[in-house]
Formats: sequence, C-alpha cells, structure tokens
Amino acid sequence: LNMPLARREVVAGALERLGIVAPELAVEIGDFYAAHSDGLVHPFPGAIDTLQTLLEHGVRLALITNGMAGHQRAKVDRFDLARFFDCVLIEGEFGVGKPDDRVYAHALGRLDAHPEQTWMVGDNLEWEVAAPQRLGMTGIWVDSAGAGLPESSTVRPDRTIRSLPELLEGPAV
Repeated sequence: LNMPLARREVVAGALERLGIVAPELAVEIGDFYAAHSDGLVHPFPGAIDTLQTLLEHGVRLALITNGMAGHQRAKVDRFDLARFFDCVLIEGEFGVGKPDDRVYAHALGRLDAHPEQTWMVGDNLEWEVAAPQRLGMTGIWVDSAGAGLPESSTVRPDRTIRSLPELLEGPAV
C-alpha cells in the first residue's frame, strides 16, 4: 500500500543485483519514476467504449483495484471511470484487496448479484481468475500480449480475451 516505498525498494534491489549499493540513488530513481509515470498511464484501447456499451445495456459493474487510496482514486477520477460503475472498491479505501474473498463478496453484495451471474475480468490469473472462480464467478483473463497461459499455470480461465471490446462478442451481454 506504500507505493513510493515499494518503488524505492525495487530500485534498491535491482541496483544491488548489479553490485551497486546506493540507497540515495534508489530513492532518487524511485521518486523520479513516481513523478513521471502517472502521465504514461491510459485506459486500455477500447476500454472506455466497451464500458459505455455495457452501461447502455444496463450491465451492473464493479471496479476492484488494489493499491493506495489516493493514487488509485486519482486514476479513477482522471479518466472519469466512476460513472460506469455501480461500485468502486479500492484496496486502500476498503481495507483489503484482491485476492481476499471479502472484496469480491462486498462487490457482489453492492451489485445485488450472485456469483454464478458474475464475470470477473482482468489480467492477473490468480486475482482475477482463480480467486473469483473459487467463489463461483466466471473468470475472464485478459491476455493482451497474446502469449497464452504460462506452461506452469494451474489456473484455467473460463474465457480468454486479448482486449476488452472482445467482451461484447460471444455470449450475449
């Protein structure tokens, strides 16, 4: 939940693997990345149009995202995403995040939905496919790179898509 600290630790670890022990440099690089990376974040291609179509069809949606409250809320606000969702759950606001069963259960309750009526869509096989499947939801994996399942994966998505607009294809929305 502390992204600035996490970024600094990742950089420090990478530098140490290169034989460089420079805590001050790790802080500088981590902070520089934090200051400049947000501008590079954009919704996935077709995501906004897909959300708009789902909204127009009356599909009830929840957004579940992990991370710090302020950072994640800023992205939701920046891209005006809340208008598409009946429920927005951010780990730093809610207190737990994926793959904790409580976050999925809370979203189901807010949507007044049953697990067997619900799709969870995301690019993390454990958090957005396996964990929801254990609760009876349909797990849809976004394989944007088209690389397919890792050979070592024991997770089997109910459906695999390469982009969000593919949600509008196949089974009726």
